[in-house]
Amino acid sequence: MSSSPSRRDFLKKSALALGGLAIVPRHVLGGPGYLAPSDQLTKGIIGVGGMGRGHFDYEGRLLAVCDVDAIHLKDALTAAGPGVRGYTDFRELLAQPDIDVVHIATPPHWHGIMSVMAAQAGKDVWCEKPMTRTIGEGKRVVEAMEQYGRMFRLNTWFRFEDNFYGMDTTVKPLKKLVDSRVLGWPLKVTISGVTGFNWKFYWVGKTNLEPQPVPAELDYDLWLGPAPWKPYNAHRVHGTFRGYWDYDGGGLGDMGQHYIDPVQYILGKDDTSPIRVDVDAPQQHDDAVGTWRRIEYTYADGCKIILDGENKDLSAPYIEGPKGRIYRGFRSDIPNLKKYLDTLPEPPTQITTFSESVRTRKKFALNERNGHRSSTIVNMGKVALQLGRSLQFDPVKQVFINDEAANRLIDQPMRGPWKI
Repeated sequence: MSSSPSRRDFLKKSALALGGLAIVPRHVLGGPGYLAPSDQLTKGIIGVGGMGRGHFDYEGRLLAVCDVDAIHLKDALTAAGPGVRGYTDFRELLAQPDIDVVHIATPPHWHGIMSVMAAQAGKDVWCEKPMTRTIGEGKRVVEAMEQYGRMFRLNTWFRFEDNFYGMDTTVKPLKKLVDSRVLGWPLKVTISGVTGFNWKFYWVGKTNLEPQPVPAELDYDLWLGPAPWKPYNAHRVHGTFRGYWDYDGGGLGDMGQHYIDPVQYILGKDDTSPIRVDVDAPQQHDDAVGTWRRIEYTYADGCKIILDGENKDLSAPYIEGPKGRIYRGFRSDIPNLKKYLDTLPEPPTQITTFSESVRTRKKFALNERNGHRSSTIVNMGKVALQLGRSLQFDPVKQVFINDEAANRLIDQPMRGPWKI
């Protein structure tokens, strides 16, 4: 993508370039993360066609919105009310010095770049799931938050609040049970319709897209950004982008981190990754995401996560160990389960309000580090699906073992001039 003269002029004047910047956010004036006690947290939202618009009134005062679709932007500004600025180029929002937090609610192919650039601009980051579209982008986000001293929140919340889909409970009792080892070890977790999870296989792409004229209201070049250039078709963008590998990963990309991140937390795997992924799926198209039958992840200690896309195991427990099982609806074969739970220690407390994380500079419960690990599980599955084979993974080096094609999908080329 080439910047227009007006954009080039803006970037020159604001000193915000693709790889660096020279602006001083207000909190820097008082030290890292400084906010006066009387200050209200301020935020800007990038991407207001759907999820972003649902967070206008949540944790902080909205100062700016951004969208490459002029209709989305106009509607968002109307809903936001007076005093909120509107941008079509996210770099202009990042250059607004009175913004503390940037909420990234774009398609996933933008998450990594925008998170890193927001950190460079001195902003804390609230990012929608999946955290990143590739493993390499996730590694860079982790590095950037450390390098620039920023706070990061990934917006999937099930590890710390709300009933966890078909379990009819929050995650905390499951965590307590697993930590107690009453189920034994290693454990197998099955995520399927049987255990209460919908893989949303309607998020598949079309393999016969015909080029269409780009709508006047859409900056399609900026919507694509780092993704390979492909002719516009309405099915590629907005509500159906999840069906294409360039932007997301179908139902796995959409729901995977919601479903898998709590499992990672329950199993105590926040600082590691599976060492193997096995897939059973039809051959995938090189552009359009398809469906799959089964994805199986294995950790070094023998724990497994099973994604049963066919709902084939009709009697599957959600968690199964050598000594016990937990089923959908928090049913179990453990005697006196509720009384036993009352005897167990509580998990360590976590910061579950992002404004507290921003003010105290203490990491949010789901941050760039553990969020990257659960995003990596999703992205491992996507790579295995795209290549149609099982893969071995080194969780320390975060690379696939003896598979050059798989490793090329860790750090994928970006369309110039975009980089991360």
